[in-house]
Amino acid sequence: MKFDAFLATVGDWGKFQKVKYTLICLTYMLPPIMVYTYTFTAATPNFRCQNPDLLETDSYNNDSNHNYNMRYRPTEAQCNKEQGHVSIRECQRCYRQSSAHGQDGLNKLESCNKYIYEKLHYEKTLVEEWSMICDRVSYRSVVQMIFFVGYMVGSIVFGMLADKYGRRPIMSVSFILMTFSGFLCAFGPQESFGFWPSYLIFIIARFLLACSTRGISVSGFVLGSEIVGPRKRLLTGIVIEYFFAFGQFFLVAFAYFIRTWRTLTWAISIFTIPFMFFYFILPESPRWLVSKGRFEDAEKILRKIANENKQPFSESAFREMKEEQEQNMSSKQHQGGVMTLFRSRIMLIISVNLFFQWLVQNLVFYGVSQNTGSWKLNPYLSFTVSALVELAAYIVVHLILDRIGRKKPYCMFAVLFGIVALLAIPVQKYMTKDSTVQVVWMNIINVALKFLASASYAIIYIYANELFPTNVRNTGMGICSMVARVGAIIGTFCNDYLTRIWLYLPIVLYGIVSLAAAVLALMFPETLNKPLPQTVGEVERMGVMGLRPKQPLSVIGEGEALTGKTEDDVLKANLAQADHYDDKL
Repeated sequence: MKFDAFLATVGDWGKFQKVKYTLICLTYMLPPIMVYTYTFTAATPNFRCQNPDLLETDSYNNDSNHNYNMRYRPTEAQCNKEQGHVSIRECQRCYRQSSAHGQDGLNKLESCNKYIYEKLHYEKTLVEEWSMICDRVSYRSVVQMIFFVGYMVGSIVFGMLADKYGRRPIMSVSFILMTFSGFLCAFGPQESFGFWPSYLIFIIARFLLACSTRGISVSGFVLGSEIVGPRKRLLTGIVIEYFFAFGQFFLVAFAYFIRTWRTLTWAISIFTIPFMFFYFILPESPRWLVSKGRFEDAEKILRKIANENKQPFSESAFREMKEEQEQNMSSKQHQGGVMTLFRSRIMLIISVNLFFQWLVQNLVFYGVSQNTGSWKLNPYLSFTVSALVELAAYIVVHLILDRIGRKKPYCMFAVLFGIVALLAIPVQKYMTKDSTVQVVWMNIINVALKFLASASYAIIYIYANELFPTNVRNTGMGICSMVARVGAIIGTFCNDYLTRIWLYLPIVLYGIVSLAAAVLALMFPETLNKPLPQTVGEVERMGVMGLRPKQPLSVIGEGEALTGKTEDDVLKANLAQADHYDDKL
């Protein structure tokens, strides 16, 4: 008897699973809080160069700004002539007119060394404390890039540790590491240390924070899917994303009432402390325990499930499952390695295409999500609207994915994203600059981009899991996760650097690569209502657009053929076997 068949006898979606899954979902609110906290702690408020005539008495207000602009603000002609490599907006914020004159009689431009910041939305951010603007913007970018490197390392390390030592202990270690690194972020950097020691401490703390975030995400997602049966896996895979959006609501509430970066970081770290005690209330995955041959531990949990679900515990059924698992462990079939993804022509095309899709979707999703500060709205309202739109996208995906498939919605959302992103060009070129109409249209475009990016991001996660064969599914998803972090790093770079050339250049770039991804995604086969492929041969039977194997690969063994089984019979049996190996990263 397979594990899922036994789980159904004690309840695969009873009271036990609902309560524990809810707790797991609560832990899933922490990753978005840690990812997006930097949006507020390192926000870039409006700024200008300090007026050399006022020095310490200068402030960012209408009168002071007017006096500065009249005497020191560069003109557009000066910016085009001397600083043409950056936008007019960037030039006027980072340079000022000097007392020296050029050959044309105009004042030369010089870089500012001190700045005045607007205090409307933020009392103090890291950008202000460390002057991470203009030619020092790289310091801001590096912190977030290192964070996504930590994401990548955490995905690999904690994923392997969770497979070896269990989901529950790794989640607990991740909670402890998250709390520790959060407090290190808050209290490690000190003015008395100087810039470089403080900066290095902060980078290390953010790296560890990212690692712990992935430990919670990976282990929590897998644990949530392993305590339920196959019929609830799509539900658990989507609903847990709702809590990703809920975490953003908690963050914006914290950020709205706490406007100083250090205090905000400290408050969020306190918020993580109760989760360290989840070790005592979360169960270990009984599916993982069975796969490791720890039958006594698995039996205790399964008996508890049966008891809370008010279902009988069948001794004979458990003994049958145990004997079958012991037999499987003693005659373990060879599992494909990473090269299995590239040995056949069709598998190579699908694998490389999926890696590209994950890179693009992370580039687009994190690029748009981290850029809400450029929306022409109050930053807290922008972030809230963004989270609401993301939640709406997950709901829409949940409703349509099992009705019209994976391929059509994914391609549709990716194409629409590209079209909407390119609309920024005519809106900026043909509408009056900063007019009400232009601002309204850009806000509509930003909201639409967030919705479409969230939808396609959610779909590719599920789609990839259904395209990789079981014997290399974890390997394929792991590589996808690694490549995805490269996309997130590129998105961070684009938001910080390309906006210095033109504020909406990153959006246009995201639109172009999204269209390219949509075209390449047309090659994928549809997976709706199809068995999970267990081998590369079964993936090849699906084929890709315009390319199928010369000889269809049969999945019927010689012994099975003698019994009169059809391929459909064998595929159904393979689907049941696939559930045992179906772990998601």
